Amino acid sequence: MNLSKSKYVRGLQCPKMLWMDRYKPEMAEQNPALEGIFATGNEVGDLARRYFGEYDLVDFDLGIDSMLRQTQEFINNGSKNIAEASFYVDNLFCSVDILHKNPYGWDIVEVKSSTAVHDVYLDDMAFQLYVLNKAGLNITGVYNMHLNSNYVRYGDLDLNQLFVLEDCTEICMFKQGDVQQNIADICRYMAMADDFEPEKDIDVCCESPYECAYKGYCSRHLPYPSVFNISRLNTNKKYEFYHNGIISFEDIEKKKPKLSAKQWQQVDTAYYHYAPTIDKIGIRSCIEQYTYPLYYLDFETYQPAVPPYDGIKPYMQVTFQYSLHIQYEKGGELEHREFLGEAGVDPRRALAEQLCRDIPKDVCTLAYNMSFEKTRIKELANQFPDLAEHLMNIHDNIKDLMLPFQNHYYYSKALEGSYSIKKVLPALCPNDPELDYHALEGIHNGGEAMQAYPDLVNHTPEEQAIIRKNLLAYCRLDTLAMVKVLEKLYDMC
Repeated sequence: MNLSKSKYVRGLQCPKMLWMDRYKPEMAEQNPALEGIFATGNEVGDLARRYFGEYDLVDFDLGIDSMLRQTQEFINNGSKNIAEASFYVDNLFCSVDILHKNPYGWDIVEVKSSTAVHDVYLDDMAFQLYVLNKAGLNITGVYNMHLNSNYVRYGDLDLNQLFVLEDCTEICMFKQGDVQQNIADICRYMAMADDFEPEKDIDVCCESPYECAYKGYCSRHLPYPSVFNISRLNTNKKYEFYHNGIISFEDIEKKKPKLSAKQWQQVDTAYYHYAPTIDKIGIRSCIEQYTYPLYYLDFETYQPAVPPYDGIKPYMQVTFQYSLHIQYEKGGELEHREFLGEAGVDPRRALAEQLCRDIPKDVCTLAYNMSFEKTRIKELANQFPDLAEHLMNIHDNIKDLMLPFQNHYYYSKALEGSYSIKKVLPALCPNDPELDYHALEGIHNGGEAMQAYPDLVNHTPEEQAIIRKNLLAYCRLDTLAMVKVLEKLYDMC
């Protein structure tokens, strides 16, 4: 079989993935985040090509034969840097992100949009070294180029500071014997499995280094709920329980493995169909901290790999939107305010200024999981010192609506061990069409909002208007949900 570097890495994680790719690709679960991941990778890769100066680019759309021919032409013509340099030998194919000429030979440079070198990258680079050695190139260095998590942008991007070039030559050379054996094992597995679906039980390889798209298919035999649904149970521990025959909640009740008190509460409540737990004293201890007028606040952010503005590091949260519901007395009318940054413009200054206008000093601001909002406000205060006093006053007066659920003062089977507001809301307010995230247009969760905002610049003004409307509706529902949750907590007490 033909084996590319991506197939090689997938085969190392689980060879059945390759079998599924060939014979049952329709069973793969779609990952909505993949488009954003690929876009990030392309952005980082395009920038990285300029790291060594001028370069020649092999056209990936021309097909393998043309890519191989173009690569050889660039080498023959004395190119110093070849992006997507492509090689095919003994049914093995790879494209090198950057093939860089040095005084003694060539360097393989693998570009990643992460901020560190991971084991899976080493396997990828070791495969490339193996193929290029077989192709007769003199490879003297293998490097991983990744983002520098400590780089803070000020002014134009500094590629020498944005990227870290990490020498992985020694370990990739050490792995060459393993590469040859791994290739043989993968090809043997695929040859044996042509006529029947191979048996392969689920294991940690379903999760790491990347969650497999066929995980749902291969775990379709699991009961619901199972050990894999226990909240905040270590992944390795879940598979340890599974392989020891502790799978269903009935198995857990019989064999009594070691779980935390909250995990046992999840299992017991589901297995014995217990009524919801309502600790009125605990709930009251939380809500007595909330004083009117109440300002219900929720931020939306995105995490660009490449810092787009001054004062930002790779993957730093950029706050671009908020929703604010204001209630001046318990059970009183709601006032709503909101902010959404303009497309392609740093939103932070305008957001911080409006936030200071919308939330006066010394009032109680309510957030769900307040550490997120407090961290974002502190970042804004650091970026804009002239607003810092007011912003930090807001920061210091934030209270957390999540605590009653995090502390299990209220717990029901419907929460499934979680205290996310996406679980809490339908548990407390079932079948309320006003609070249905699924009924929203276009944007249904934070992940979709995170992708939609930075992509606004790629749309027409008419399309932008629709996306902005959807973003505002989504964020508004987040704070309205908080209002409804607090009403239910008052009812309980």
